[in-house]
Amino acid sequence: MNSKVLAAFYEIITPNKKEMFDRIAADRTKHLTVVMENIYQEHNASAVLRSCDCFGLQDLHVIEKDNTYKIQRDIALGAGRWVDMYNYDDSENVTKDCLNDLKSKGYKIVATTPHTDSQTIYDLDLTQPIALVFGTERRGISEEVVEMADEFVKIPMYGFTESFNISVSVAIVLNTLRQRLEQSDLNWKLSDEEQTLLKINWCSKILNGGDLLEKKFRSDLEGND
Repeated sequence: MNSKVLAAFYEIITPNKKEMFDRIAADRTKHLTVVMENIYQEHNASAVLRSCDCFGLQDLHVIEKDNTYKIQRDIALGAGRWVDMYNYDDSENVTKDCLNDLKSKGYKIVATTPHTDSQTIYDLDLTQPIALVFGTERRGISEEVVEMADEFVKIPMYGFTESFNISVSVAIVLNTLRQRLEQSDLNWKLSDEEQTLLKINWCSKILNGGDLLEKKFRSDLEGND
């Protein structure tokens, strides 16, 4: 049925949008996902969202402790429409909730920190789906992340400054790991069915009353069976 729902949407949207959705969905991945823990600078948070879209990551997980995640539209440039964002803000231990949820879905928790002698982004094993955790601008990852992380990874540094800006760090890590995935034999892209569902979601978002249209299409198709 999903393919028929998408076909119904494709009769409505422009050929340019159809071509764009098909091309971009084919390069989307959930093999890598980003977790931001308690980011408090809005421009950094928005830049990370934009980087996730640019590097083809479909999911972004946001842990909100003391700081509420806010998007600056002039920085995110609409990326929030295309990336699925999951917020964790409704319990006493949101970090553990987020990481346990990701572990239950098969993700390896990889914490990014310059304060470790662990592996670099060039050596990280990409066989298993990876959730990359980035901490606050000043303090880095929390003790909860340190305790729950399966592995630690760092960006090689060659200067006096001990770390990059958080949004720069995310962009560097995603660029490197995306290139490594492209060169691998891993099955890291979305399945055909996942791509279909994603494109239905995107169609719903760009059309007024898109959710209602989807319900109508599904109802009509069920009535024809």
